[in-house]
Amino acid sequence: MSIIYGVFSASNLISPSVVAIVGPQLSMVVSGIFYSLYIAVFIQPAAWAFYTASVFIGIAAAVLWTAQGNCLTVNSDENTIGRNSGVFWALLQSSLFFGNLYIYFAWQGKTRISGSDRRTVFIALTVISLVGTVLFFLIRKQEDTKAPGEEDSAKEILGDSSSAQNKMMRAVAAFKKSIKLSFTKEILLLSVTTAYTGLQLTFFSGVYGTCIGAVNRFGNDEKSLIGLSGIFIGVGEILGGGIFGLLSKNNRFGRNPVVMLGIVVHFIAFYLIFFNIPNDAPIAPMEGTDDVAYMIPSKEVAIFCSFLLGLGDSCFNTQLLSILGFLYSEDSAPAFAIFKFVQSICAAVAYFYSNYFLLQWQLLIMVVVGFFGTITFFTVEWQAAAALVARSSDYSSI
Repeated sequence: MSIIYGVFSASNLISPSVVAIVGPQLSMVVSGIFYSLYIAVFIQPAAWAFYTASVFIGIAAAVLWTAQGNCLTVNSDENTIGRNSGVFWALLQSSLFFGNLYIYFAWQGKTRISGSDRRTVFIALTVISLVGTVLFFLIRKQEDTKAPGEEDSAKEILGDSSSAQNKMMRAVAAFKKSIKLSFTKEILLLSVTTAYTGLQLTFFSGVYGTCIGAVNRFGNDEKSLIGLSGIFIGVGEILGGGIFGLLSKNNRFGRNPVVMLGIVVHFIAFYLIFFNIPNDAPIAPMEGTDDVAYMIPSKEVAIFCSFLLGLGDSCFNTQLLSILGFLYSEDSAPAFAIFKFVQSICAAVAYFYSNYFLLQWQLLIMVVVGFFGTITFFTVEWQAAAALVARSSDYSSI
């Protein structure tokens, strides 16, 4: 994970240039192939192949996320970006639900995973990944979404992409745009919110499951609860993405109420986790921990917190995708690259300190960053709403 996130973070600096040269569709296809190769490595794992694939998947992930953000934006407008972001997020996180559901029932009661079981899972995942990669070819291109006679501003500025010189100019321009956007007021403010999503991504995807598995007082179910936790995280993610996507078109109050819901839900989850999970659970030895927090560990509370973590995460990520697509409709690739750069850096930092910090300190860090991230998001959203009102007023006065 350290290799993947390290390469992923660095690759976000060049991913806008790659997307500018080859286009979002081809970028997604090539990245999808590398994802499939990475999954296939686990069918018959070897150390050299695993580390090599980790480097390539880090690069592919950066290009894929940048291309997806660009594709999402160019196929949306200010009225549909919220809906499309929600639907995209729900589909993305459905893997958490279906993947963990299969593992929970297929491997239930097993103390040792055989080579045959492992191969079955990763062969199936490789096939699914390849099918998904092929489906990228069905996504309509940017020029297909434009009305007849509408100019493509990017092509007008940067010229015909058939020339090698112009391709290089596009790459350099995209890189410069990324650097320039990094220091704008809106991006700097949203970076605090993005940093929070990176910290809690590490927490719900890595730390919390480890904590549940380390609590000996959960009995023989402690390991199977990890899979069940993943299922309910997925349920929260899918439910949040679906609801906020469907309601965004009729939402007169903007994105702030959804983000407020997200931080409240997360604070409730952190409070319950603090009371339910022993403080030394993240750094417990292989034998687990017999300590008790402020209440007798409850399986039901632990799983409920998993659902809250997923729901809150969907609140933040859907609204971040939406506001980035709204603010940077003309520069979506650099904007999404910066988003993933900040998020991956913070996720990597959280992975590092999660092996050393007690649970209470990890929760405190997320509370502090989450609070300030919510405030900074509110600030940007208020400015975006004011700009939208001014734009509508100018249009009505014509």
